[in-house]
Amino acid sequence: MAWFDSAIFYHMYPLGMVGAEARNEGGEIQHRFEELNAFIPYLKVLGCDAIYIGPIFESGSHGYDTIDYKTVDRRLGSNEDFRKFVSMAHNYGMHVIVDTVFNHTGRGFMAFRDIQEKGWNSPYKDWYKGVNFDSSSPMGDHFSYSAWHGVPELPELNFNHEDVRRYLVDVVRYWVKEFDIDGLRLDCADVLDLPFQKSLRYFTNEMKPEFFLLGEVIHGEYARWVNPETLHSVTNYELHKSIYSGFNSHNFFEIAHNVNRNQNIARDLYTFLENHDVDRIASKLENKKNLYPAYMCLFTLPGKPSIYYGGEFGMEGKKQGNDDRALRPALSEDAMEPNELTSYIAKLAEIHGKNSELHMGQYKELYLQNRQWAYARVDANSCVITALNNDEESAVFYVTLPLDGSMAFDLQSEEEVPIEAGRRIMISLPANSGKMIKVKC
Repeated sequence: MAWFDSAIFYHMYPLGMVGAEARNEGGEIQHRFEELNAFIPYLKVLGCDAIYIGPIFESGSHGYDTIDYKTVDRRLGSNEDFRKFVSMAHNYGMHVIVDTVFNHTGRGFMAFRDIQEKGWNSPYKDWYKGVNFDSSSPMGDHFSYSAWHGVPELPELNFNHEDVRRYLVDVVRYWVKEFDIDGLRLDCADVLDLPFQKSLRYFTNEMKPEFFLLGEVIHGEYARWVNPETLHSVTNYELHKSIYSGFNSHNFFEIAHNVNRNQNIARDLYTFLENHDVDRIASKLENKKNLYPAYMCLFTLPGKPSIYYGGEFGMEGKKQGNDDRALRPALSEDAMEPNELTSYIAKLAEIHGKNSELHMGQYKELYLQNRQWAYARVDANSCVITALNNDEESAVFYVTLPLDGSMAFDLQSEEEVPIEAGRRIMISLPANSGKMIKVKC
C-alpha cells in the first residue's frame, strides 16, 4: 500500500483561512504561515494524516490566476515559510499535496506579459491557445486569446508547445526539490491536456516514489483519468452530489447507485462532502441531524476521505452568485470551538485509521431501502458493516453477514453485537444516525 491508500485528507484554502487581502497589490511579504502551522498538531489529533493546501503560489486574486509558479504568494508568506510548513507536517507524520493550476495562468504571468509588450516578436506568443494579432481581447490587449470558460483573466496555456510542457515539468521538479511536497492536486483536470497528465505521472514517479497525483474532475468517466498511466485519483463529484441529495430526498438508492457505478475504481477516488467551490454540507442538508450519518458515509464508503477546513465544526456557507468568499472564510477562534460533531468526526477518523477494511476492503451491499442502508467493507477474515438511517423515526432491520463471523462488536461503543443463527445480526438505529460494526471470523 502507498501512503495515500489509507490517508485522511484535510483541505486548506489558505488565502481564506488567514483572511488574506482579496487582491494582491504587491508590497511587503505577510508572514502568515504561522497561523497555518498551528493547525498541524491539531490535525494530528483530529485524525488526519495528509494536507491538501492551495493555491499558494503568487497570484493576482483568488490563487487560480498564477503570476509566478516559483514564488509563494506574498499574502501568505515566503518560500522559506512554506518550506517550514511542509517540514513541520512531515515531522508529524503528515504528507502535503499542493493545489496546482496548469491549465491556465493569470495575465500577470511572465509569458503573457511578454506577449503584451512585444506582440508578434515575443518568443512566448505560442505559449497560449488561440493567440490572434488580428483582433483584440475584452481586456483591451492588441491580440485575442482563448480563456478558461471565457474568463479573460485566465488565459489558457497551449500544451501542443514543447516549451510549455517542459517548463511546467521543471516547475514541479523545483517544488519537489525546494519544498519536498508529496503530491499535486491538478486544477481543471477534466479539461487539462491528457497527454501532459500522463507525462507528469511518468516524471513525478521518477522524482519521488509514491508522489500522489489528484485531478479535479467534475464531469466525465473517472476511469479516463484514474489508471496506471495517468492519475492516482480524481475528485468524486458524483458521490458528493448523491450524498446530500440522497439524504435530503430520503433516497439511499441514489448514493448506492453511484458507489456501484464506479466500484472498480471507487477505492482510488477522492471523496468529500464540501470543498472551496461548493456550498457547505451543513448548509445543504435540510435536516442538520443528517450531518452525522453523512460523515459516516464519507469515512466508510470506498475512497480517500477529505475534510474541508471548518467542516468539522459544522460551519455553514453558501455561494452568492459567482462569489465564493462565504465558502472560504477566515477562521476565528470562535469558529474553531470544538463541539459534538468535532468529536464525532475525530472518532470516525480514529476508526478509519485502525481498520484496514475501510482502506482496501471490498464494498458489498447488504440492505437497501429508501431510508435505511447497510453495506460492508470486506477483507479475507473480517469486515466492517455500516448501517445508516436517514429517517426522522427509528428503524430496526436485519442483515446477513458477508462472511462466517465468530464475533461482532460496535466500533463506537465497543459493545458486543449478538450474531443470530443463519449469520444474521439485528440493526437498531435511532433517527438520523448510523452504526459501524466490526465482524471477525
